[in-house]
Amino acid sequence: MSEKSNHGRVGPNAIIRVFEALTAHSGAGDAEAVFKAAGLEAYLKAMPTEMVDESEVIALQGALRQHLGVTDARLIARDAGLRTGDYLLANRIPRPAQVLLKLLPPKLAAKTLLKAIRGNAWTFVGTGVFDADPAYPPRINIQNSLLCRGASSDQALCDFYAGTFERLFRELVHAQAQVTETACHAMGAPSCVFEVRWSI
Repeated sequence: MSEKSNHGRVGPNAIIRVFEALTAHSGAGDAEAVFKAAGLEAYLKAMPTEMVDESEVIALQGALRQHLGVTDARLIARDAGLRTGDYLLANRIPRPAQVLLKLLPPKLAAKTLLKAIRGNAWTFVGTGVFDADPAYPPRINIQNSLLCRGASSDQALCDFYAGTFERLFRELVHAQAQVTETACHAMGAPSCVFEVRWSI
């Protein structure tokens, strides 16, 4: 396991769903290699069931890019985000709330969903800072994103977040919602920005 620090803690989906996506797309061998490179080989025996140190997620994202290359790592990370969205819909967002959101006009549903995401942001941004503007197109802003912390790239790297947000917005706000990371700290931007669009 990676050395613990005074960093924040985040939910285990950022570990578990990456493992699932890696195994599905690249096979058990690549999953094992990436987790070992990240210093997380203990999770190969048993996935975490509680909050994890954010440094583990930072290490895993870095190992993913180093082992697979940025393009393939981004695909895996986005799929892991989609899987996280599925998990949240199945286990964390109450069914009555889901029904209500689907009945609301998309713009109002987006505002309501973003308020709920803001209330739970501590579970996925760690020591990062979450903010959101619900005006169309809704924008999500994450400062000090742990997904790209310490990285430098000519591509946006926070695909895990983009995938998670897209799954939630497509299911609860609009079936054609698309989430794009329009700015990324890894590319030199002050923060990572995600824009949500659908046909209006």
